[in-house]
Amino acid sequence: MSNWAERIRNEVGTAVIGQEIVIERMLVALLANGHVLLEGMPGLAKTLLIKSLGTALGMQFERIQFTPDLLPSDVVGTMIFQPKDGQFVPHRGPVFANMLLADEINRAPAKVQSALLEAMQEKQVTIGGESQALPKPFFVMATQNPVEQEGTYPLPEAQRDRFLFKLIVDYPEQAEEFEMMKRWGQVTRQPELKAVSSGEELLEIREEVDQIHVSEEIQSYILKLVRATRRMAEGENPEQKYLSYGASPRASLSLYQAGRALAWLRGQDHVSPSIIKDVFLDAMRHRVGLTYEAEAEEITPDDALKIVLDRTPLPTNSFA
Repeated sequence: MSNWAERIRNEVGTAVIGQEIVIERMLVALLANGHVLLEGMPGLAKTLLIKSLGTALGMQFERIQFTPDLLPSDVVGTMIFQPKDGQFVPHRGPVFANMLLADEINRAPAKVQSALLEAMQEKQVTIGGESQALPKPFFVMATQNPVEQEGTYPLPEAQRDRFLFKLIVDYPEQAEEFEMMKRWGQVTRQPELKAVSSGEELLEIREEVDQIHVSEEIQSYILKLVRATRRMAEGENPEQKYLSYGASPRASLSLYQAGRALAWLRGQDHVSPSIIKDVFLDAMRHRVGLTYEAEAEEITPDDALKIVLDRTPLPTNSFA
């Protein structure tokens, strides 16, 4: 299993050029059993990246294009009447998959978002008053456009908090964009990917991830980082009260789990402070809120979180 990540990266790389950090974070989320929210401008291959990852993993993949007229039953399914026996039987929706792509998730109204929230948190859905378990493993990979706001429904904080990571997909480097033109500019067919892993293999690898050591010093460091966001929101330093609310305890768990997964990916048997620092922004930027003053000064969540990161002392008994 040691080359699991390399196999996935190589296969996804046949369709997606660049975005190495984003791909690494998505692999971390898979190992940590977490959902991912990708934010980026249109045309940056967010959908292609998620679809390619699902194909390479050899898992059942479904895609939902979220629109304002979408209904909860379009996601989870509904009860269908069978005239032959006069009974209602459940018709399962696209959420019954190993990997669900929620494309432009912020275009769905609140009822649809709440239906998806149950699936993300409880790994089950309710159809006709009965709970039905979702397949294992189950992931939601969602995308949203940060610029176009017309006809969108911003995700409530409770749902944002269910995502392990919020990843920012940026424009490719000039060399990468040039390679895209060379590779696909003269052809119209999409690259064909094959499965190089399976859901069963992923579940087995998770048992290895669970063995990664997290010292008490690292656990204390995680708590200090998370609690520092709350102190900033409380106005510990009035000149830098950039946050209106800090991160929840779920953020501590997310940093813990993501740290172990990233340590495994990098061949380490323990979580170091540098690992936590690497995943801190991705795991936290969607769990804090900015004050009006911070928005007026064009301060971003990342800016505020970097202050927290810089001011929190590193553990003295752990190797970075």
